[in-house]
Amino acid sequence: MIENKEKVVSVYAEANPNPESMKFVMNVAFLPDGQSVDYPNLESAMNSPLAQELFNFDYVSRVFIASNFVTITKSTSIEWVKLIPELRAFLKSYVEAGGPIFTEMPVAKTEATAGADTTPEDAELSQKIIDLLENYVRPAVEQDGGNITFKSYHDGVVTVYLQGSCSGCPSATVTLKAGIENLLKRMVPEVREVVADGITI
Repeated sequence: MIENKEKVVSVYAEANPNPESMKFVMNVAFLPDGQSVDYPNLESAMNSPLAQELFNFDYVSRVFIASNFVTITKSTSIEWVKLIPELRAFLKSYVEAGGPIFTEMPVAKTEATAGADTTPEDAELSQKIIDLLENYVRPAVEQDGGNITFKSYHDGVVTVYLQGSCSGCPSATVTLKAGIENLLKRMVPEVREVVADGITI
C-alpha cells in the first residue's frame, strides 16, 4: 500500500450508473493513479486481504480496487441505504487499523499490443486508440467506479475490457456504443465498432 500519512480515514459512498454497485471513496491511496484490480469472486482475490474480507459479507459479489476507491457490487435485493453504513464502518476501521490491502502489489497491466500478424497501420491505429481511451474515456469511467482497458484492434473492431461497476451494469451497452464507440469513430475514422470482452452487458 502507498504510504498513508493520514491518521483519520474518511469514507464516503458515491452512486454510479450501475444500481448494483457502489463506489466508496477514501482519502487514502491504495494504488498509483490509473492502476486498478478487479476481483470478480473470492478465488480471484488471493492477493488482497481487504477484498477477501469484503467477500465475507454474504451480499458482496465483486470488488474493484483503484487508486483511492473501492467499488463493491452486491448480489442482493436489499437496498444500498441499508448496506452502506456497515460497509463504510468496515472500510474505515480496516484501513485506519492498517489492515493489509494487498499481500503483494498488483503488477500494472500494460495495454495489449498488436499481434505478430498486425500491419504497421493497425499498430499505429491501436496506439492512437489507446491514447484516446487513456485520456478521454478512462477518467469518466473511473468517475463511475469502473475501468476500461484496450485489448485489441483488428479490421475496424476495437475490443476493450470493462471492469468494476461497468460489469453487469444495465447502462454499460449504452456507454460502450453511444459514448465510447461514437468518440472513437469520430476521432479514428477506421473504427467501425467497439465491443467488450469477457463481460456480460
